[in-house]
Amino acid sequence: MADPVDSPVDARSIARRLRVAPGELPLALAALHAALPVGATWSASLTGRPPASLAEVVEGGGFSVLEATTTGRTRARVVARRDHTLPDFVAPGLRLLVVGCNPSLRSADAGVGFARPGNRFWPAALEAGVVSADRDPWGAVRTDRVGMTDLVKRATNDAAAVRPAEYRRGLARVERLVAWLAPGAVCVLGLEGWRTAADPRARPGVQPGELGGRPVYLMPNPSGRNAHATVASLAAHLRAARALADDVASARPGDAPGDRVRPGRDRGARGPG
Repeated sequence: MADPVDSPVDARSIARRLRVAPGELPLALAALHAALPVGATWSASLTGRPPASLAEVVEGGGFSVLEATTTGRTRARVVARRDHTLPDFVAPGLRLLVVGCNPSLRSADAGVGFARPGNRFWPAALEAGVVSADRDPWGAVRTDRVGMTDLVKRATNDAAAVRPAEYRRGLARVERLVAWLAPGAVCVLGLEGWRTAADPRARPGVQPGELGGRPVYLMPNPSGRNAHATVASLAAHLRAARALADDVASARPGDAPGDRVRPGRDRGARGPG
């Protein structure tokens, strides 16, 4: 569930909501997204711009950037419109970043990813112990240190409506997000989206390359339309992704990072066993 709205959403309250440290900006944008109706336009001056592209961070928050003007090295003015999509639920210090293909219209309405009836993500994540509360992205990011984003922000009724170019552009955005926030590992849900964006021959499991300097785990889509995926099998994949993140956390400082993911060349290597 989204954070409660504690004040009217006017120009002054928006400026106050976004007056945060750069690493806190994505969650501040997520809270603003929950407080505004679809199509609402806002503007604000931001300070302490994040290392990632400011426009991409705002877009990741579920907004279309209408104007972004830089004033000096650490100030910018942004005009944006609230889209019918999901915001990123991300922050520094994540144990695991979960990356879906794109939000469904049902999820965009609910403000929670994987909200369609029959989607197995939340039951599997609970069974795996990756999250501690059902359908609570705020609790996931703040308590469990599990963040959520999507390769493509545009919400559709069916992932088949997403164009290949959208997946490729989205992968570039997620790569820059990962390089900025440095989660322990990245867990991509949905073979088709990853194969389209990164490697047409990829298999479920740990991918040989990295994304934004972090290891990648690829697993099947938890959608109810994927008849081959069960709660138990998806939970096993999520446990393996969590173990990958924990391996990174326990690695010795100074270990050399692996190669970056190279579209079309790397293959999946290791899954739950």
